[in-house]
Parts: sequence; C-alpha cells; structure tokens
Amino acid sequence: MLPRIGDSLSFLYLDIVRVQQDDTGVCAVVTSENRGTELVYLPTAALSCVLLGPGTSITARAMTTFARHGTTLVTTGSGGVRTYAGMTPDSLSTRWLERQARSWADDNERLAVATRMYEQRFGQGTVPPGTSLAQLRGLEGQRVKALYKLLAQQYRIGRFKRVYDPNSWDTQDPVNLALSAANTCLYGIVHATLLAMGCSPALGFVHSGNQQAFVYDVADLYKAELTLPLAFSLHNSTHPEQTARRSFREGLHLFRLMPRIVNDVQRLLEPASAEDDGDLEEQLVDLWDPVSGALPGGVNYAAGES
Repeated sequence: MLPRIGDSLSFLYLDIVRVQQDDTGVCAVVTSENRGTELVYLPTAALSCVLLGPGTSITARAMTTFARHGTTLVTTGSGGVRTYAGMTPDSLSTRWLERQARSWADDNERLAVATRMYEQRFGQGTVPPGTSLAQLRGLEGQRVKALYKLLAQQYRIGRFKRVYDPNSWDTQDPVNLALSAANTCLYGIVHATLLAMGCSPALGFVHSGNQQAFVYDVADLYKAELTLPLAFSLHNSTHPEQTARRSFREGLHLFRLMPRIVNDVQRLLEPASAEDDGDLEEQLVDLWDPVSGALPGGVNYAAGES
C-alpha cells in the first residue's frame, strides 16, 4: 500500500542521471568529475510520483518496477516546471477521476465546484446565492483587476494591462514577460500533480476546450500568492523570464505546492474528503451497478441468477 495522499505523498525530481534496475532495486546512476560514478537507490514503493527532468534516461525494467509499485512517471522541464508527458500505473485508483467526471458532467455540480474555486481564492461567502457562471466570471474579473491595480501601486509602475501575445513576445513589458514565464512553471507543476492523482487535466470546470483546462483551473488558485507578486517585483528586470523561473523555483521550497494542490483538489471535488484524504492504493477492478453502486470484481455472480 502506498502512503496516504494527505500525509506523505512523495515526489522525487531527477535530472542528468540514468535510472536503471539491478539485482537490488531501482537506482539512479550519478556521474560527476569529483566523485566518479555513484548509485543512489530509490524507495520505489514509497514514491507516488517521479519527475524525470532534462538529461534523464530510464530503462524498461525500471519503468516496469515503478508501474508495479503504483508510481507515476512524469517527464518534465528543468526543475519540474514544465510537463511534457506522463505514465500512470494501471493500478492507480480512479476515485478522483470518477469524481471529477461526475462533477464535470452535471451542470449544477460543475457550477458548485467553480463556486468553491472562487471562494477559495477570494474568501468564503463572497459568492451570493444563485450566482450564475457568467456572473462568477464577472466577479472574478473585477477581483483580478483590483489586484493588478493594487500591485501596480505597490511597485509604482503606473497603469498595468495584462497582455499575452506569442506573436509579439519581445515587445511586451517585463511584468507581462515574467508573469507568462512564472505561470508556465506553475502549469507544469499542477499538471504533474493531477497526473499523480489520476485526474484528467482536460476536464475543467471554469476553463474548457483544451487538454489543460483543469490545469488552468487549479493554477488560478495560487497565482495571487505565487506568480503575480513575483512578476510585479521584476518590473525593472533586464531578464524577466529567466529571473522569474529561477525565483519561482526557489520559492517552492517554502510553499510546499504539490501536497497543497492534492488537498485542495480533493476538497474541491469532494468536500467531505477534507478529513478523510483518499489513498493512491492498488485496488481490484470493481463492477458498475446503477442501483447498488460499485460491486467487487473477481466474483462469479451466476449463483444469484435464476
């Protein structure tokens, strides 16, 4: 059994190493000029997610061991700030994916999740009863605009307008460049965490029509704390993108973002799980029944038929 998500969900980031399986277990082969070649054995059964950064190679035997122990593998950019692909084990529980799909497919529940997202960002009770999704977007726009104005005043940069245009990237001001770079880092970390939980990055509640719609939803929960103040603080930077990525990565050591994402997503999708975090544990396949709910698999039900 793997560690409980809320207590000890473990992530390991690797780069410039070769991951292989030997007679003892899975190890990372680390080579350096000063110390030569060293073997660092990995606690595969205690890891829920391994981030494979640049310069990493992995053997098929090692991947098989990770899959057998229920460990998610994600290929990422430097520092884990971009996500390119992910491999989830077939034994990973679908509890959170099923809960996400049910909430996404029901218009009322989808609005309820979007409302909980808004209230997490701006405070409990900030959404009046009966607020529609269109009205929710309007409230969000007003709050974000007010935050831009506050940060612009704090850093004395005058009027600020959010601009994201890949076709005229070099003409943008340092704050917009830094914000785009920091947001990209944030999206990669959120994407990796959702894959480790077994959720679908594509089924968003506010955003839609993109394979990262849910990534954008969840990332919005943390921008006011992580990326916006950072971007405004770099308004005089000569290299805002590079500085934003480095500063963002350094700040994550104190913020503990990944475990927080897990807890927040669980609570948003299933508020009752706040005190009973789900496990990424290996389970036998259940059988679906519209009346009784999930039934145990691996059982011959012929005896109950006449």
